[in-house]
Amino acid sequence: MRTWRKLKENPNLWDQYFVREKIIKSIRVFFDTRGFHEVETPLLITNPPAESYLDVFETTLLDRYRNQTKAYLSTSPEVPLKKLMVAGIGNCYSLTKSFRNMETQGNLHNPEFTILEWYRIGATYIDIMKDCEELLFLLSSPAWAGDPGKKNAGFRVKPGMTNIIIYQGKTIDLSVPWDRTTVAQAFAKWAHIDLDIFFDNAKEIAHKKGYQVEPNTTWEQLYNQIFLNEIEPHLGFGKPTFLYDFPAAMGALAKKKKSDPRIAERFELYIAGLELGDCYSELTDWKEQEERFKHELTELKRLGKTTYDYDHDFIEALKIGLPECSGIAVGVDRLVMLLADITDIADTMFFPAEDLFSVHSSEHTK
Repeated sequence: MRTWRKLKENPNLWDQYFVREKIIKSIRVFFDTRGFHEVETPLLITNPPAESYLDVFETTLLDRYRNQTKAYLSTSPEVPLKKLMVAGIGNCYSLTKSFRNMETQGNLHNPEFTILEWYRIGATYIDIMKDCEELLFLLSSPAWAGDPGKKNAGFRVKPGMTNIIIYQGKTIDLSVPWDRTTVAQAFAKWAHIDLDIFFDNAKEIAHKKGYQVEPNTTWEQLYNQIFLNEIEPHLGFGKPTFLYDFPAAMGALAKKKKSDPRIAERFELYIAGLELGDCYSELTDWKEQEERFKHELTELKRLGKTTYDYDHDFIEALKIGLPECSGIAVGVDRLVMLLADITDIADTMFFPAEDLFSVHSSEHTK
């Protein structure tokens, strides 16, 4: 059933959907009061960031003479924001739509989604952790959450306690500091794998664990299988978790650690098993960035995905000089899921993508 019909038949659902409105207003207040500039970034672009784990939407742009140019829907506002940082905008954020193809199955993905991305000059990924704690602490405050006894008023705030929320019956304490766990620690604790050994013996280790390993299976694919099955389900319960210091292969736009170039200065934020954010200490070396883009484009071809050229203008901007900075992308729709105590991302949106695929439903064929 289409969402507008659900709302017509059950007006009590409006509170659930209005949680998004409250979040977006509060996000803007949070960043505006901290001196960040809000940037409207383009949704139609000619060169998406080269990231082989994503599938893009491709279209054709016509000029007035019907000359054709390939174009794509933006997967992230990251590159436009970084170009403006090169130009001197300073701290900035974007609250916008992004698009990723092949994300139509499951309760956590929608091919069109809302993303919050912000960048702080002179910061590292550790500083962005503090931003996340402050933002979520604000949103979970009793003043924001409203009447905790009212269903879907905001966070399920536990009566009589500050910044304690309940998601799907589980209590989450948002008081600071939050848990911090490295990827190496997580692999050791939950998958019983020494990450140092896994770097060079991934196929052997994965095979012994019962994972399917083919001659052309990549290191990244094996890492992802183990991570998704054995580690991610444990993250963010009791307290939010910052999972940090990822293998460099899993951080296309992240700076490598000086102490260990196999590791990227990246973290992901998990609350109640939901991945909410992905942060990097941003790569500023244009030569390394160009090499990483070329590698990702090779992977796109190998995987048979839509191919495109990388953004050469972005490389030119990096040559001029991106300030030392760190930034994060936060999935607003998943944040709404958490605040409204919802398990299906479609139930946070007035017009979810599943409506596009209902042409064969009984409702449509009546």
